Amino acid sequence: MSNVIVPPHRTHDVINQPPPFEGHDLFVTDPILSAAVDREGAAWAREDIAALAHILTGEPLRWGVLANTYPPVLRNYDRYGNRIDEVEYHPAYHQLMELAVAQELHALPWRTPRPGAHVARAAKFFLQSQVEAGHGCPISMTYSVLPALRHQPELAAEWEPRIVSREYDPRSLPANQKRGVICGMAMTEKQGGSDVRANTTRAEPIDRGGPGAAYWITGHKWFCSAPMSDAFLMLAYTPQGLSCFLVPRWRPDGVRNTIFIQRLKDKLGNRSNASSEIELDRAWGRMVGEEGRGVRTIIEMVNHTRLDCIIGSAAAMRQALAQAIHHTRHRSAFGKRLVEQPLMQNVLADLCLESEAATVAMMRLARAYDELHRDPGARHFARLATAVIKYWVCKRTPVTVAEALECLGGAGYVEESILPRLYREAPLNGIWEGSGNVMCLDVLRAMSKEPETVPAFFAEVALGQGVPELDEAARRLRSELESLDSIQYRARHIVEQMALVLQASLLVRSSDPMVAEAFCRSRLAREGGRAFGTLPRDVPAERIVERSLPA
Repeated sequence: MSNVIVPPHRTHDVINQPPPFEGHDLFVTDPILSAAVDREGAAWAREDIAALAHILTGEPLRWGVLANTYPPVLRNYDRYGNRIDEVEYHPAYHQLMELAVAQELHALPWRTPRPGAHVARAAKFFLQSQVEAGHGCPISMTYSVLPALRHQPELAAEWEPRIVSREYDPRSLPANQKRGVICGMAMTEKQGGSDVRANTTRAEPIDRGGPGAAYWITGHKWFCSAPMSDAFLMLAYTPQGLSCFLVPRWRPDGVRNTIFIQRLKDKLGNRSNASSEIELDRAWGRMVGEEGRGVRTIIEMVNHTRLDCIIGSAAAMRQALAQAIHHTRHRSAFGKRLVEQPLMQNVLADLCLESEAATVAMMRLARAYDELHRDPGARHFARLATAVIKYWVCKRTPVTVAEALECLGGAGYVEESILPRLYREAPLNGIWEGSGNVMCLDVLRAMSKEPETVPAFFAEVALGQGVPELDEAARRLRSELESLDSIQYRARHIVEQMALVLQASLLVRSSDPMVAEAFCRSRLAREGGRAFGTLPRDVPAERIVERSLPA
């Protein structure tokens, strides 16, 4: 037999291919995020944020691939026929969860209630979401549950130490036997969806009833994400109206609660995370907050998860942009590297503007959440701006990711690239915690029911005044809001304009002038088309790309 060594490719050498996107520090190479950490009040957490970014350059990238390649599996029964309703995850999912909990992504502001805590947590959540987004769902819900739970102080006192624990404990046990817990939420039902007033689930008091009391809950939930969470906030009707309940997966007496997982959703994306349909057959739960005021109670949780929708969407934009710039810097066509081609520079610079605007907006919002309880203006601003920015950033994510994918061409369309996973993930946050129409109607509701939110919003926008395009756009927006004629029909247009003037104001105040000018001209003055890559000719595209991801 011959001992000739056969090369891997007999017909060609492998050239003109980018190196693997590995060892890339997501914080060191992101000057936009780095500057926002300091500007919004979390400079004290820089070392901690940088440490997480360093960890994320290694094994977590592989965990993200594995957790999505091998999605969770539902086991309704054990081998003996006992009903167990357990979801099995790939070990990589648990590793991602363990890292997130150890890094306090689920509880940093509650563990360290100091100025800038929400900003620091937003930066860390932004970084880890770029590695894998699905596990962020239970992390976000755990982070968001405490503001709602504090409406019932005795329940908060019991559960808060478990929630803020830095130990991830995935064992299926009663909460009082665990080192730490994860929390979820289940609001919608099949007949109503976002219209939770159409819910039919009922709660019957076990004894006298009322806030903090125990109830039997019977009904169903159409979407219950992360069904292996240790407890859930749910809505159910009592004689006084729709009320909020904390429903644990195990009852305090050590018996499995009667929460039956009917099936796992076969979803477009978010594959690593289990989303389920459940039935409640006299499940044991305790009322949180006032009877009949369940929506008002649970909205505390919803608003914080909406903030995370913004952060997660901005993270997807950033990761997609980084992948596009990396590829075009190492790939040549028609005699030049792609990144040197004028039209590609136009596309990349436009994507940079979109990503930077999303990043500065989510970090500014995070600061508002730090100030909620000490500044009424911040509370009014956050109430309106969260809905506005959630609508717009989540709307812009799918098109941004799609354009970034196109920068890679066919290489971006194959599953070995992260871009298909980002693309499938991109629409999710636009649906979770309120689809586009729901968010626009919420903006109108906030302006009507809480009129203080409008001057708070415009006060923030006015901080960037003096730029002609921004001043004119703000004037047009005020004029739009003065007319109530067909306002619901016009709601999307109004909210889009609100988002753009807010983003523009933030960029004018905090970013490089060339970025702010390009954004205002292309988004407010419409110097160019609506597709990416239509920036005015004199925009310094090459410098904008280099600023966004230094070589």
